[in-house]
Amino acid sequence: MTIVSLADLHQLAVAALDNTDPGDPLSPMDIALVRLGLATSVSALNRDAIDGAVAEAVAAGATTAQIQEVVSLISGLGVHSLMVAAVPIARAAGLDSAALTPEQQELWDKHVGGDPYWNAFETELPGFLEAMLKLSTDQFTAFFDYCALPWKSGQVQARLKELIAMGCDAMPAHRFGPGLRLHLGHAIKLGAGRRAVTEVLDLAAAAPPHDGWR
Repeated sequence: MTIVSLADLHQLAVAALDNTDPGDPLSPMDIALVRLGLATSVSALNRDAIDGAVAEAVAAGATTAQIQEVVSLISGLGVHSLMVAAVPIARAAGLDSAALTPEQQELWDKHVGGDPYWNAFETELPGFLEAMLKLSTDQFTAFFDYCALPWKSGQVQARLKELIAMGCDAMPAHRFGPGLRLHLGHAIKLGAGRRAVTEVLDLAAAAPPHDGWR
């Protein structure tokens, strides 16, 4: 078993940022929303940190809609369970080599097709989307519907949402390399510079502990 350390994730980011401009630092509201994402992540769920992050976000000028959008975004972290389990389950069920049914193909064309976003996704998590589709068309549809929610209203800049998601993937209690690479790549394409990325990684490294929830 290969253990992924925070240093490994930092090296991934450094390599991706090699030709990236320094860019602007995070604004106070950006920092507050990043902290909110980290605090509400399933890897933390820290009551005091959530209260503090919400108060900090409000003080920095964040609206209720922006705060809710960040929480909606980070609640999607649970789909990582699907991402790491779908392929082994499909393989064990003998579905990995099965052709898509007409219904499955229609859903694939509708949700995935030739979209560059999902092509990059396939590079990081090969076979996941097709395995999930073969296992459950309901789950496949629900995955796309739920993951799309925080991107529909556009209350928070897409670049910042990518950075927040990247930060949660870089938390000490999570360390999910595929997600970090995906979100980092998208954040850079959307204009994030080295300063902002480094700040988010530093915030993630100091993420609040998961003290449990009574």
